[in-house]
Amino acid sequence: MTSLLRASVGAAAAMFLVGTLAAGSSVINRYPLYGGQVLRYTLSAAILFAVLRARGLGPVRLTPRQALLLLSLAATGLVLFNVCVINATRNASPTLVGTTVGAVPVVLALVGPLLARSRPSFRVLAAATVVVAGATVTNGLGSGSLTGLAYSVGALACEACFSLLALPLLPTLGPVRVSAYTQALAVPVLLAVGLAADGAGLLRMPTAAEAAALLYLAVVVSAGAFILWYDALPRLGADRAGLFAGLVPVGAIATAVLLGLGAPTATELGGAALVIAGLLVGLTPRRPRAPAAPAPAHAGVVT
Repeated sequence: MTSLLRASVGAAAAMFLVGTLAAGSSVINRYPLYGGQVLRYTLSAAILFAVLRARGLGPVRLTPRQALLLLSLAATGLVLFNVCVINATRNASPTLVGTTVGAVPVVLALVGPLLARSRPSFRVLAAATVVVAGATVTNGLGSGSLTGLAYSVGALACEACFSLLALPLLPTLGPVRVSAYTQALAVPVLLAVGLAADGAGLLRMPTAAEAAALLYLAVVVSAGAFILWYDALPRLGADRAGLFAGLVPVGAIATAVLLGLGAPTATELGGAALVIAGLLVGLTPRRPRAPAAPAPAHAGVVT
């Protein structure tokens, strides 16, 4: 398996797993919101540190720049993202929130190359537009207030930070360390936010179903998807990796079908087809141009 194919499969699997988040979250919708995130990331971070130990990867001394990037990544990509999503869903429909955050492929296609001091690829940007269109068709547009839209845009920015801030860290720290460190840093911040918002009601004993859902979210969506995504991200680049975010609603549809929650509509299938078409456009390598034929030795010379 080539490096590009391996990275593409990993990114696709990561975003598909993130798409199952909706079904898992629906089981814990009565559990305190921030408390659930604290439990999820605490368990996931413990798993990731166990993986590091099993691989013989001990702690490393962080440079000030690495520490700042990790703190920023945890604060935006995890903590602030959750705060924005939670508040957005209180002021707008989940569809509007999902559609707004689903625009992240276009953001990464534009900003990713600029941060790397290169020009955005028109091909990848066009593909990202198709992917976002497909995700929008799948989700719908939804409705909500300006406050809900503002929080949704904030969640979109944080989702972009989740990838862009990780890129400088991954070559030296690797995907497992970046995942473990950011989640461990996010836990105390989420705990503080949760205490301020919910007070003593932050945590309670989960039911058996809630415990199973939290375990799934921690093991599969947090630990598993994080590693897959951060392994693929530097191989593909932020712009091409971002295309796979369009698979999130596809994962949500597939999960609903597997759980017997309903069959996909024609509109959802059409949106999924658009997403796949955009991926094919953005990931198919350009054909190399044939070299120009050498000019004859006496071409253009009058004898």
